[in-house]
Amino acid sequence: MANADYPVYGKIDGPIVMIGFGSIGRGTLPLIERHFDYDKSRMVVIDPRDDDADLMREHGVRHVQEALTPDNYRDLLGTLLTEGEGQGFCVNLSVDTSSLELMTFCREIGVPYIDTVVEPWLGFYFDDSLDNAARTNYALRETVRREKRASPGGTTAVSCCGANPGMVSWFVKQALVNLANDLGLEFQPPGQGDREGWAALMQRVGVKGIHIAERDTQRAKKPKPLDVFWNTWSAEGFISEGLQPSELGWGTHEKWKPGNAHSHPDGCQAAIYLDQPGANTRVRTWCPTPGPQYGFLVTHNESISIADFFTLKDENGNVVFRPTCHYAYHPANDAVLSLHEMFGNGGKQQPELHVLDEHELVDGIDELGVLLYGHGKNAYWYGSRLSVEETRELAPYQNATGLQVTSAVLAGMVWALENPNAGIVETDEMDFRRCLEVQLPYLGPVEGHYTDWTPLTDRPGLFPEDLDESDPWQFRNVLVH
Repeated sequence: MANADYPVYGKIDGPIVMIGFGSIGRGTLPLIERHFDYDKSRMVVIDPRDDDADLMREHGVRHVQEALTPDNYRDLLGTLLTEGEGQGFCVNLSVDTSSLELMTFCREIGVPYIDTVVEPWLGFYFDDSLDNAARTNYALRETVRREKRASPGGTTAVSCCGANPGMVSWFVKQALVNLANDLGLEFQPPGQGDREGWAALMQRVGVKGIHIAERDTQRAKKPKPLDVFWNTWSAEGFISEGLQPSELGWGTHEKWKPGNAHSHPDGCQAAIYLDQPGANTRVRTWCPTPGPQYGFLVTHNESISIADFFTLKDENGNVVFRPTCHYAYHPANDAVLSLHEMFGNGGKQQPELHVLDEHELVDGIDELGVLLYGHGKNAYWYGSRLSVEETRELAPYQNATGLQVTSAVLAGMVWALENPNAGIVETDEMDFRRCLEVQLPYLGPVEGHYTDWTPLTDRPGLFPEDLDESDPWQFRNVLVH
């Protein structure tokens, strides 16, 4: 099945099994319908809830109303993904399921796989028997990287391919190429997996760090009620990651480290974490629409994967260059209010969680990009400035935030079909040009903006601050103390 009005990127001749049918699952469904040739009767959704049973029936999607658990996932997925002839595809858009175990199983049976986050089984995020290091995205990512090293090659499994993590890794490479051209450098863009070449280019350009700088200005028609957590994407997902320790890729230019910062003794060692929740940690950043703003330093896989990918080492294995990299997220105002309410109540989440759909929003954009800073042109933001109004025209069942995620899932699926034996990959390791080619029609204006703003710009000066005025882009100046 495919829609003649849209490009068909490939054929999926086996079952398509989507795990989870929340806001991202609903939005991904019409993109799969548009852009792949497949048998509609062989698409299945696994989700314990039946909130959207009518929508699934309308689209002819079979619904298996069960929760995947450590005890049943092999039997349930194995039956569904190997039913009939052809090679299927597993699209994991769920929470509380182990991404590592699901992708490992899919590769065992030769089925391509994609997800948007390294997700653990239910209970991990709030397990008070674990120390903070064990609850980090660094620890979760390392489990997948170990599996990649242990089982190289084989059936493709795309890890962490949403808007961020995901699309922003493609933005970083495009922004770096744009910046190098604007600086007048003579260079050849490195190949897809040439980590050393990309890191050397970033070092040559003079980038000290990267903010995944996002501002969501989408506004609801009605005011948020008390004791309800409102968000423009998964409320469960945001609360979970917001209560994990704040994490960031740690650059070689940094001269100061917070007192509650910790490094990891094992793994890639590209990141640190703070003994405080990410959704209660503020940083100074910049986006085109608001200009200077506060963002939350919420942990994300891309903060670690980008810093890791762009690490340059000498012949003795010593790190000679690495950018600082972290999320700097200003969510929709209703989500900010929801966080304030939650943390004010001891971090106890509200009894009701709600995702604002496209019908509940009156206007606004999700301005999501990458801010490359510290180079000869100071700072360069490159990203998507997608509005909810344009989203309504582009695709159904989602707001602007959702479409930036679902279109990245589409791009990742296309890349996986075109590269069926790539093994386990992160988006940093994929062809950014091809992925953006697929995704760009769904991203609204994608633009680059230079700014002379730095974290030292226009500070009130009314109170003493411990700043490093010798280098505006030190994390000491970015962190709101």
